[in-house]
Amino acid sequence: MTRVATIAELEALYGTPGPASTRKVADRITPAYRLLIEAAPFCALATSGPEGLDVSPRGDAVGRLVRIVDERTLVLPDRRGNDRIDSLRNVVRDPRLALMFLIPGWDNALRINGRGHVEAGADLLASLAVDGKPPRSALVIEVDEIYFQCARATIRAGLWSGAPAPAGLPTAGDILAGMTGGAVGGADYDAAWPARAATTMW
Repeated sequence: MTRVATIAELEALYGTPGPASTRKVADRITPAYRLLIEAAPFCALATSGPEGLDVSPRGDAVGRLVRIVDERTLVLPDRRGNDRIDSLRNVVRDPRLALMFLIPGWDNALRINGRGHVEAGADLLASLAVDGKPPRSALVIEVDEIYFQCARATIRAGLWSGAPAPAGLPTAGDILAGMTGGAVGGADYDAAWPARAATTMW
C-alpha cells in the first residue's frame, strides 16, 4: 500500500475542483436551500466530542424535521430515541456539527456545517410538540456553510430506485444558476448531467 500522508499528495491525486463544486456553497440558507430543508424527512447529525465522533439519524414528517428560524438558524427537536444522548453530550462540549439531509427521490444530498447548542426552554419545546408530546430538548444550529452534494453516491447506491422527486424542488442547475448569476448551472447543466454522470460515475 502507498499511504497518502500530506495535503499536497492528496491534492495531486484529485486536482482542482470545478466551479460547480465550489460556487454552490453559501453562508446562509438561500431560498432554494430552504425549499430542500423543508422537503426533507431525514437527516444525519454528525458531532465530535472527547470520546470521539458520532453520527445520529434524525427523522420526522416532512415540514417537522427541523424549524427554520431565519437564514442562519435552525432548530432540530430531539425526538424520542434510545436515550444515549451521544450527540447532545458532544455538542455541550464541542459545538461543531454537520447535517446531511436526504429527500426520497431527489438524488442530491444537502449538507450543512455549523455550530449548535442544546436548548431546554419550556416555551420552545412546547412549540415543537407532536401529539401533545414535546421533545426533552432541541438543538439550535447556527449555519456556517450550506451546499448540495452531487448525486453520484445515491445513484451508485440505487438509493431511491427511480422514485420521483417531490414536485417543486430546485434542480442542481437551478441552484447553481441562482448562486452564480447564470455563470454556472441552468437548464443546460441539468440536461447534460445524465450523460456526464454516466461517464464519471466510477
